Amino acid sequence: MRGFTHTVKDPLWGNIPMTAEIRGILDVKEAEKLSRIKQNGPAFHIYPGAVHTRLSHSIGVYYLGREIMTALSKRNQELPFTETGLMSFLAACLLHDIGHFPYAHSLKELSVKEHEEIARELITGVPELEKAVERTGADPVMTGLIIDTKKDTDDAEALFYRSILSGTLDPDKLDYLSRDAFFAGIPYGKQDTSYIIASMALSDGRIALDEGAISLVEQVLFSKYMMYRNLYWHKGVRGATAMIKKAVLSGLRDGVIKLDDLYLCDDYSFLSLCRMHDDYEPFSLVEMVEDGSIEERLVWKPYDRNGKLEAKASDIAKRYETENEIFSMLSSRYPGLREYEVIIDIPEPISFETEVRILRENGLSDSPGEDEMLFSKAGPFFSKNLRKVALYLPPYIDQKDAEGAFMEVSNG
Repeated sequence: MRGFTHTVKDPLWGNIPMTAEIRGILDVKEAEKLSRIKQNGPAFHIYPGAVHTRLSHSIGVYYLGREIMTALSKRNQELPFTETGLMSFLAACLLHDIGHFPYAHSLKELSVKEHEEIARELITGVPELEKAVERTGADPVMTGLIIDTKKDTDDAEALFYRSILSGTLDPDKLDYLSRDAFFAGIPYGKQDTSYIIASMALSDGRIALDEGAISLVEQVLFSKYMMYRNLYWHKGVRGATAMIKKAVLSGLRDGVIKLDDLYLCDDYSFLSLCRMHDDYEPFSLVEMVEDGSIEERLVWKPYDRNGKLEAKASDIAKRYETENEIFSMLSSRYPGLREYEVIIDIPEPISFETEVRILRENGLSDSPGEDEMLFSKAGPFFSKNLRKVALYLPPYIDQKDAEGAFMEVSNG
């Protein structure tokens, strides 16, 4: 790779080489916005060091994507890459999160569009960004297709790069697990990333991992579990996220804001949007999160896909009805309680399964044997262990009263 003479310094990966044109992408406002979105949203209230941004993460994904391409080129004599395709992949790594919402995943569940689709539309629809991508030698259309996995394409090269950016050992996951652990000050997400990448090779047109590195896949999956357990789904983080979600959903339902108002917001413009309507009471939840006043998780239970509460409340648009049932049960005893302060949180499904290919000593690749990927086989158990349906309320609510109301809607 020629022309990578510009250096960006990163606390996790050190010196990251870029061309002047790739570095120029970061000056376009759609990419620069990422510097104003915290990677882990409100998690800094629990882990004060976790104030790193989507921009630093995106630069890390670009770096690891480049490292993967370099490793493959060293191990394979003939690679099915074009220079345009390779630059499109690097641009996709750098821009994969430009459609992301503020406050981490707080608003993701509310959108009719995935952030990957928004990213593709921006790359091919915003002239300044499209030209910046073209100047790197990348194709904006291919770049968008690599990011947006739900967009149909028969471009074999784009599909190959897509499989790398969104695979089991993708640069996105390898960066965010290590980066989030680093800034939160917890050890669970750290990976032997350089060894993982050095163990990658191309086999039958697909990424495969050396047989001796199978344990590294297990490590990545277990690290993902530990990070969800200790950081991403920490009860305080879930509570703050649920409060933001409840405030926004209330605003959308009551016509105070529109979904279009949220697209392309960063953390600061989102907060400003809510403050423009400071007379709208549910938006006080946003201010509470901003001040670190997070509601208490007073009751919780393991997620049951056949449960009555889950059937009533899994659809976020219908969750109001169940929350209002609980409000009705508690309001007579707690006249100061407000409807919007009753919040049910149901985490989305999460998988610990893998489709990684293993490169055997005979040069052939296949799927791992049943006895080689024990953690992946146990993935459903770990997923079930993580998912908890929880009731968040102001701290003055007595836990027994909360439990009684929660039990009634769970059984009714």
